This record gives sequence, structure tokens and C-alpha cells, in this order.
Amino acid sequence: MTIAELKQLKESEDKVEFKEAKYQYAYNSSRKSVLGYTVAFTNEKGGYLVFGLEDAHPHNVCGSKAFEDREGQLEQDVYRDTGIRIQTEVLFEGANRVLVIKIPSRPVGKPLYFNDVPLMRVGDGLERMSDEMYLSIIQEQEPDFSAKICQGISMVDLDETAIKKMKESYSRKQKNPGFLQLSTEQVLTDLKLLDNGKLNNAALILLAKKEVIHSKLPQSKTIWEFRNSEAQIHHDSREVIDEPLFIAIDSIWKMINQPTLNRKYPVQSGAYIFDLYDFNEEVIREAVLNAIAHRDYTITSEVAIKQYPNKITIANPGGFPKGVTIENILTVSSTPRSRLMTEILEKTGLVERSGQGVDKIFSITLSEGKAEPDYTNSDMFQVSLTLRTEIIDKAFHVFLSQYQNSEKEPKLGVEQIITLSKIRKSIFQNLKAEIASQLEKSGLIEKISGHTNRYTLSQEYHALVNDGLRIGKRYLVKEIEFILLALQGNALKIGHLEDLLKDFLSRNQINYLKMKLMEDEVVKVEGKIKGARYSIADKYADLRGDVLLGAVISELRGKYE
Repeated sequence: MTIAELKQLKESEDKVEFKEAKYQYAYNSSRKSVLGYTVAFTNEKGGYLVFGLEDAHPHNVCGSKAFEDREGQLEQDVYRDTGIRIQTEVLFEGANRVLVIKIPSRPVGKPLYFNDVPLMRVGDGLERMSDEMYLSIIQEQEPDFSAKICQGISMVDLDETAIKKMKESYSRKQKNPGFLQLSTEQVLTDLKLLDNGKLNNAALILLAKKEVIHSKLPQSKTIWEFRNSEAQIHHDSREVIDEPLFIAIDSIWKMINQPTLNRKYPVQSGAYIFDLYDFNEEVIREAVLNAIAHRDYTITSEVAIKQYPNKITIANPGGFPKGVTIENILTVSSTPRSRLMTEILEKTGLVERSGQGVDKIFSITLSEGKAEPDYTNSDMFQVSLTLRTEIIDKAFHVFLSQYQNSEKEPKLGVEQIITLSKIRKSIFQNLKAEIASQLEKSGLIEKISGHTNRYTLSQEYHALVNDGLRIGKRYLVKEIEFILLALQGNALKIGHLEDLLKDFLSRNQINYLKMKLMEDEVVKVEGKIKGARYSIADKYADLRGDVLLGAVISELRGKYE
């Protein structure tokens, strides 16, 4: 937009706000600030904030130094604080500078807030949004992209293998073998993929041949990448999965589940023996299918899966569905963007019933003693889920598994598991009284003496935790576990090892443990100075998980106790 065009704009009609701002302008200190106007314009489906032009029409240029030479930083700051990607442009009339800030629209159904207040423009001011405007926003419905007719495709464009897999999945889920005998047309009609001879976008994504998908909806592919280090820019491996979803989900899991990339950890505590993996298949399938089903297909980018030795991140274009936030993700009933496709995935058993997929991701992950699934890198333009591999509390996993595998009732659901996880971390805010009461009756928690609403996990859990915490005066068992599990199957430079363990051990702790374990011939080093790489000693090199830990700890106990 040129300065001549800007001069002719009218504030109310053209969604623009003019500010002289000759020297500076507030960023967020009041409603009448960059952030305040960003929120208000976003709620009004976008507009322009212009510095350096007079307010009166036609708007004469007076020049502005606001955010001079900091335009890029301003864009970053606004995105950090609101999740909105503004665009800045600098124009000149002679020596007079004009800064134009282009503010995009909010997502469908989501008002934005400044200091917890949804703002709109009223005359020259910014006021709390009216009830009418607020209701009109939250009642907006995102159209069901998956139910829209896909022009230009027919039955010959569908993949026979994908159709066969869909029939088999549906027959198995519905416990109806007769479904396998139905014609393809009947199956597609019953599942609402075919309407009056026309196929829709759900049929395209779920069943179409890969070349047809590439032609009609190329952004529906999934990109998988593996990197040996989070610091790496370039990937070590990369695959593009562009098959129909009924085939693609198996291909995606196959990439993630390569033996060298999805390591197995045998866990043993007394008579309890079980194998845990870096990435649980049920969790990964649910997370990937959620990303594909709930993404915004109007955005021309793909679902991206980035896998590392210690974590995996699954990101899909488009923010959370309407009404969903990081805070309420486990409690709210959302409206899926692609309702029809979600219903088909439920009917064929590929995902849990609507609204329960995230529950499954949380309950299984926490039950394995791993960190809570992390959605904090999500914003209005993407949903990003990070799952970490480290078993940070093996005792918690054994504690829950022993209960779930016993004859005791009732079994634990997601709310019970999350409540137990909170109590384990001494988080007592917002505990549901009925859930806590149930857990207390089941003998899983106990009230802390002198408190009515504070609890601790039962003595059974603490006995598991305290089982061999130290080895003489030389080692803490938990610290040895961190080092060994990071090094197993790897030869790492010290910087990479420190990066892997930064959330658990300090640099000094790592260096101390490294030297002591080398003295005890548990860890070896190859190379010198900057090129030195550390790995498990040869006598333990073929061991993994608890088998490795058990062998090392047993030897060290024999030496120091």
C-alpha cells in the first residue's frame, strides 16, 4: 500500500487506525498500545495500524520514529505475546518515515484478549467487546472440510488396498463380518464418503491413490524427519508419506518404530517384568491421527513429525479446534474441523471416541513414568505435541502397573492417573474431591497428617522409590540410570551428553559421574579433547534398559557396599 492510498483511507470504513507517534508509541503498557490494537483489529477480522500520519482526513504525513530499526523485533514480540503474525512495512515521503502494521484476522470462533479482556474498537477508544459481538464469534462454525465434495475424482481414483483396509477395520470394530461382503459403493455410501455419486474430501484423504492426492490436496502429506541432536539444522533421515490415510498410518508408524530409533527398555521390579519403548505405539498412532484429522486443510503446509533420540514432536497446521486451549484440552468437548473424517476414524477403530484421544495420550504416557505430554509450543497457527522418551519415575510406572494388573477395582482412568501424578509432584490445587476420595479408598493415596486436602502416594510407592537409592557413598542410583540410558547404543561427545541430560543433571554432576564411571570401567572414552566420545564399556555394550542398569548397579554394589 502506498502513502497516497493511505491518505485516502477512513478509519471506520477501511479498518485502519492512524497515530502520529512522532517519537515513540507504547507496546503493551495500556489498551491504547500496539498489543491493544492488535487484539482489537484481530477480533474485527484484521486491519492496519499506521504510525506517522495525522488522524484527520486526509491524513498528512508527519513522520514517526516509533520502533525505528526494530520492526523485525516488533513482529517477534507481538507473535510471542499474542500468537498473531503481524507484518510491518516502512514507507517514506521525503525524509518522513511511515510505519504500517498489517494485522491479520483471528481464527474462526476464537476471540483474542488483552489483559484478559476481549477488545474491540469504539470510536477513538478500545473497549471490552460487546456481548453480541462476543457471542457471534464463539458461535461461529468452522465448515466441515472433509464433508465437502471433491470435484474431479471418481471411483477409479481410489486405492483398492486402502478400501480393503477400511472394510477390514470397520468389520473388526463393529464386530460385523458381513460388512466385508458389501460392495465398495455401498460401503462408501454407508460411511457418507459417497453422496449422489460424488466423493468428498474425506474419501480423497482416506482412500485416494497417492498421485490423485498429490494433484488435489498436496498439503495432506506427512513429513517425517529424524535428527540425532536437537541442535542439528539438517536432518539425518527424511521421508514424505503421501499415501491414503488408511495406508499412511502404518507407513508413519514403521518410520518411527525402526529398531534403532525406538529403543526398548526392559523394566523389572521384583516379580514385575515389562518392556517399555521410547515411543508407545498406541500413543503415537492416536497423536498422529489426531494431527491429521484435526488439522486445517486450507493451510498449504503439511503435518510434520520430528523425531530425536530423546523426544518426538508432532505438529499440524491450524490451531486447536474451536473452544480448545492448552488449559482445557483434557476437559472440553470440541468441534472437530473435519467431523466426517473423525467419525469414520472412530467407526473403523483407528482413533478413540471423539474427545478421548488426548485422554489416552496422557494416561498411557504418565503411566509409563514419563513426562506429561507437552502442548506448550502450540499457538493459533499450529498444534504442536512433544512426547519425551525418558522414564523419569520408574517407581510410578511399576506402582500403577501393579495396581492395574491386580484384581483390585475400580481400574484407573485418565482423571485418576493425572490426579496421582499431581500428588506425586505435590500439586494439590484443583484436585477433584471425588477422585481423591476414590483413590484414598483404593489405598493409592494417604492424607498428610494435619491436612484435609493434601495427600501423598501410598507407602507401596515410596518403598519402590527408596529401593536402593544410593550405592555406598559414591553414587546415586537415579544419576547412574540417567547416564547409562543416554549412552546405551551411542558414542557421544560431552556436549551432546550434556544436552540430553540438561533437564536432569548439571554439567558438574555429569562430569563427576563420567569420571567415576570411567574409573569403575563402566564408561569408556575414545579420542581426545574435542573429539572425545563416551560410550558404555564393552562388557556391557550389548545390554539395554533395566538389564543394563541391573548389571552395572549389581557390580557397583558389590564393590562399594
